[in-house]
Amino acid sequence: MAGESKRIRGRETVRDMILSMLAVGVVVWIGYLFLPHDANSDPVHVVEYKVAAASAKRGAPYQLLSPDGLSSQWRATSVGYQPAANSNGKGNAWHLGFVTPSGQYAAVEQSDVPRDALLADKVAGGKPDGTSEVAGQTWERLQGEKSRALTVQTGGATTVLTGTASYEELAELAQALK
Repeated sequence: MAGESKRIRGRETVRDMILSMLAVGVVVWIGYLFLPHDANSDPVHVVEYKVAAASAKRGAPYQLLSPDGLSSQWRATSVGYQPAANSNGKGNAWHLGFVTPSGQYAAVEQSDVPRDALLADKVAGGKPDGTSEVAGQTWERLQGEKSRALTVQTGGATTVLTGTASYEELAELAQALK
């Protein structure tokens, strides 16, 4: 009798597990049918940055730069200003991220922390890679492990244009900074 009860219990467990898996499968299938899954939709969430830039310019202790005149193919994806009081020792920090016309990432990073600290934070493994002349200003090029950057010291702040974008696209972003 003990052998029969183990055999029946084992069958019930396998049977119950199969029924449970079928029930979960049906729920997942119904969920898949009703959830949108358009493979052709654009996954980029565009944000408006001009109001945030105007507000940050009033509070920043340095000349905060944001682009003006970029084509609509430059899509802003992130924006933020962090005053020194709220940044855990990272100074006053301005960030504005974009998806470029070629589909790469480019960001404006500006802060009044020491230049070397900002570069180490924003361009991992950055090594000097020459210079670029943009609108009469010399920008230092850096090539990092996964990104590149253009950087310039402007008054009390360091401006870093960084990302996976080419130096040409970074220069186009630099040209638009006001």
